[in-house]
Amino acid sequence: MPTRLNFLKTFVATASVFALTAQATEFRSSDIHPDDYPTVQAVRHMGEELSKATNGKLTIKVFSKSALGQEKDTIEQTKLGALAMTRVNVAPMNNICAATMVPTMPFLFRSTEHMRKVLDGAIGEEILKDCEPQGFVGLAFYDSGARSIYTVKKPIKTLADAKGLKVRVQQSDLWVSLLEAMGANATPMPYGEVYTALKTGLVDAAENNYPSYESSRHFEVAKYYNKTEHSMAPEILLFSKKVWDTLSAEEQKQIRAAAKESVIYMRKLWDERETKSLAIVKAGGAEIIDVDKASFQGAMKPVYDKFLKDPKLQDMVKRINAVK
Repeated sequence: MPTRLNFLKTFVATASVFALTAQATEFRSSDIHPDDYPTVQAVRHMGEELSKATNGKLTIKVFSKSALGQEKDTIEQTKLGALAMTRVNVAPMNNICAATMVPTMPFLFRSTEHMRKVLDGAIGEEILKDCEPQGFVGLAFYDSGARSIYTVKKPIKTLADAKGLKVRVQQSDLWVSLLEAMGANATPMPYGEVYTALKTGLVDAAENNYPSYESSRHFEVAKYYNKTEHSMAPEILLFSKKVWDTLSAEEQKQIRAAAKESVIYMRKLWDERETKSLAIVKAGGAEIIDVDKASFQGAMKPVYDKFLKDPKLQDMVKRINAVK
């Protein structure tokens, strides 16, 4: 009788495991941007591809518009495994994962084509891999365009014009130093607070790409978009290592494949969105200002000296510069 009872227990336990594994798994993913933003649409597309590849077993639900918190919050939630995925700019990862500092460096990439070639290759994989010991599986990089400073009261055309401006930056030490090297007063704050800060005069300026400048409606309160193009710091798609380690090798492979495929989709949307956003902000009264970019570039040596003391990171910059 005990043998039969043990057999029944084993059978029930095994059946429960099979029932559990047969159920669909929905991964929760976070983004601060609105529903129509390319990063949000790209992760949704990734979810569709993943669902197709796994016959509906693995799916992704994207929570947009900061529904689950700002980027710093969702990074922490992802590390703890409370979230499976998050899409953030690479800058908030700088203090967590050292290699992410490199693609954040000012004036590093010569063009969009240069940036994509670097991040699609071995150097990009190296940066993603560097996040694993910190609890994150780096899946892919998305475009974030060229970031420029936009101002409320007056245009800035040279480095001297930036002196003393209170500029909102991401919550990143490197970003603070970057603006301080320009002579500005860097003011870190969450993205969701920037519109009000610009409107009330808490800050004089912020910096971002065309789609963010447009979708956040920042162009309504800061009409001078000064083309410093000081950074092409990409977006990064992160998966929780805690959740990742519960998945089979096949499931991990399927997630990676869907993420890489979503990059192609995202870039197409991004290129279209940049063109559309530029037209919208111009129609809304924004002025696009050409600047003396060389004067800004010339001020960046202290930033490189401070943040790239590690010879490995210095070598990575050299390798990036060598990519044709």
